[in-house]
Amino acid sequence: MEFVLTKMETQLADPIHYFLSAPDTKIALHPFLGKEIAFQFTGLIFCRVCQKKINKTFGEGFCFSCFSSAAAASPCILHPELCQAHLGLGRDPIYEEKHHNQPHLVYLAQTDQLKVGITRKTQMPTRWIDQGAAAAIVLAEVPNRYLSGVLEVALKTQFSDKTNWQSMLKNTAFDGPDLLDQKWELEETLPSDLTQYWTNDEKVWQFNYPVLHYPSKVKSLSLDQTPLVKGTLTGIRGQYLYIDESLVINIRKHTGYQIQWEN
Repeated sequence: MEFVLTKMETQLADPIHYFLSAPDTKIALHPFLGKEIAFQFTGLIFCRVCQKKINKTFGEGFCFSCFSSAAAASPCILHPELCQAHLGLGRDPIYEEKHHNQPHLVYLAQTDQLKVGITRKTQMPTRWIDQGAAAAIVLAEVPNRYLSGVLEVALKTQFSDKTNWQSMLKNTAFDGPDLLDQKWELEETLPSDLTQYWTNDEKVWQFNYPVLHYPSKVKSLSLDQTPLVKGTLTGIRGQYLYIDESLVINIRKHTGYQIQWEN
């Protein structure tokens, strides 16, 4: 079966369920845990927006033209404090209104460390699962992406907004503060004009990933260098597949790559 890779779909469960999107179907991956899988890169790559055949991707699956102009690749994707959707502006105001001028959450997640992040409200808890978070808590709810970015910037002085993917995939032991305690400590550090968005939501979300055994070392695979991926599926976390325990491949990073699924 041939299809173009996109980020894996997820379903909240214990453990998390993962799916690859193929034409007219979804391939459930959790039944393959502990079994051999194989897929081959065909050598073809397609832009996720215009579908044009390309030699390499920019960002996550864009051709250079779409990366430079498409709303889905807007600078405010990485820097939400630059968003202008609330002003009716942006690369595509209709897209911006639908995706960015919507309620957003600011959160604290435990990956390899505590990190601050933002997501559209409708993307909870998908966003945390895609990051491979072990736990997360909502800090604030704001009416648009711009304000979520302002809040994130204010909190980044105390917490990173990055994940060390290798530590996350090794499930390095976390020795940090309690998420709930940290939430209320952070509120006290905010400028007064931002505390109005702080929520009383004290739920700590916990996530269990389908990983048979966490490795002590991981090595990343790229379809450009390793077009045939074949081995035992020993785990899935974030957007990564574990092959034979220590080999990992980031499916989302390969958005636009056409593969032949051999199972």
